[in-house]
Amino acid sequence: MTGTDVALLARTAVHLKPTQLAHRARLRAQLQALRRWPRAGRRLLAGPDPAAATGWPAGFVPLDGRTSLPWPNPAWLASGKIELLGMARELGNPPDWRQSDAPRLWRFHLHYWDWAWGLAADPDRAAAREVFARLWRSWQETAVFGRGDAWLPYPAALRAWSWCGQYLDLVAGSNLEDRFVAELASHAGFLRRHLEYDVGGNHLVKDLKALAGLAVFFADDQLLRQALRRLVRQLAVQVLPDGGHYERAPAYHCQVLADLIDVAELVRAAGAEPVLELTAAIVRMRSWLGAVLAPAGGVPLLNDGYPIPAGLLAALVPDPPPAGPLHVLPNSGLVRAVAGGWHLLADVGAPCPDELPAHAHADTLGCVAHVDGMPLLVETATSTYEHGPVREYERSTAAHNTVQVDGADSTEVWGAFRAGRRARVRDFAARTNADHIVVDAAHDGFRRLSGRPSHRRRWSLAATGLRVDDLVTGSGRHTAIARWHLAPGTVVRLAVGRAVAATAGGTFEVSVSSSCPLTLTVESGQVAEGFLRTSSAPVLTCRTDAVLPVRVTTWWRMARDQSAIKTAGGM
Repeated sequence: MTGTDVALLARTAVHLKPTQLAHRARLRAQLQALRRWPRAGRRLLAGPDPAAATGWPAGFVPLDGRTSLPWPNPAWLASGKIELLGMARELGNPPDWRQSDAPRLWRFHLHYWDWAWGLAADPDRAAAREVFARLWRSWQETAVFGRGDAWLPYPAALRAWSWCGQYLDLVAGSNLEDRFVAELASHAGFLRRHLEYDVGGNHLVKDLKALAGLAVFFADDQLLRQALRRLVRQLAVQVLPDGGHYERAPAYHCQVLADLIDVAELVRAAGAEPVLELTAAIVRMRSWLGAVLAPAGGVPLLNDGYPIPAGLLAALVPDPPPAGPLHVLPNSGLVRAVAGGWHLLADVGAPCPDELPAHAHADTLGCVAHVDGMPLLVETATSTYEHGPVREYERSTAAHNTVQVDGADSTEVWGAFRAGRRARVRDFAARTNADHIVVDAAHDGFRRLSGRPSHRRRWSLAATGLRVDDLVTGSGRHTAIARWHLAPGTVVRLAVGRAVAATAGGTFEVSVSSSCPLTLTVESGQVAEGFLRTSSAPVLTCRTDAVLPVRVTTWWRMARDQSAIKTAGGM
């Protein structure tokens, strides 16, 4: 490890809580012991008595089981193939559950077993049961307790929840039942002692959700009370007063909201009323989700996350969008502004919780914009969690609609899930005037550079268009670049000091001015559309190289002549 690596690690670790480090050491020691003595570990981590199993209450079906998600084709599963995250692979015969050459996220999804909901919904119940039994026996004989990806706490938690829900349709009454129920009891024993307090966030919510599901499955009232009590403690931390999930990634907000809805409905189906803190958190999270959705209903992919299927989003029942032209989510740091057909979502918040940088991007003072329901300025989103140049780019400041100084990131993102020094937002203000909305904020994410540059941005939104004023202050000479990521399919032409962008929603005139000489170019970028799937898209780039302070103003207006793209200057 180089000195630079050590410094990065130190700047990341300083944000962690001492209890996180203690939990990390404990979990690693436990998992290492399990890898060495799996049989003894299974005995020591014994769960509930399998004979106590009652299954889930009749009529309860979790969201995964009742939404039209793209589960793998049962015929493919029968033939030894499986498609996850849009990537099809051969499982083989006998199945290879290690899949060592697959991306790690794909391997995790393989071990979640949520894909078996497609079998549970198959009308040919006998064939579905036969396929499930064959695959399950192979998995159970191959995945050694406590070893490998399958027995990390997060995959184990998702798998336990899925199996509890699939039990009635695919296992109950078969010759697989006794072994299957015993395996679920082992999952309960494992998860009870491997809760991810070292990571926290959505991982810990998933762990506690699985424990609650297992507790109901085994009619273990004490385990259920413990799981719900711990979940309520997490809600106080993870669900912000404005309703946002504290990781500040809307896709993960949806995931956590779905988890809480599942737990509440399971508790209700079991004959009890969910605790007030749980139902109140669901109400607040639905309100927040309704406030951040795009005009056409899509979930904005700020920070990490993948597109949320329409069926799942509908099942979350987000609130209608808030009334009025301006809505501020102060704890999450998001601002929704609407004027005429223009819709702006601006990010003026912290990049992540202090103790959990895993899904943070260096996107402070970024934004997305829609006009008449169609995307104009977009997020590049996330196509991979694998460490490497793609992951580095998608988390970088250059991949977002904001300003970069001297090639640096506003938050020091590194590795696959880490962040050192973080941008701090100050001087936030938002107001409505007679005919427009103004949002102001500044951040100090470039303070580590010579001359301590600072970025201040003002958005001014009106029915006639969007004006963005960027001011970079400090001392010395610096290169400042404002980038605008346009929707895939957009065609951009340049002229002196301006550009014309033809999008699916219309043609826009873009005028750019600066307090110093400015170079306007169009670069080729990538917008993620899912796991390992991207589309090419143009990036309008405004570059200055001058002694600070530097001011750049960018105006976006709908072109009066919608054929303007045909007469604009060359690239």
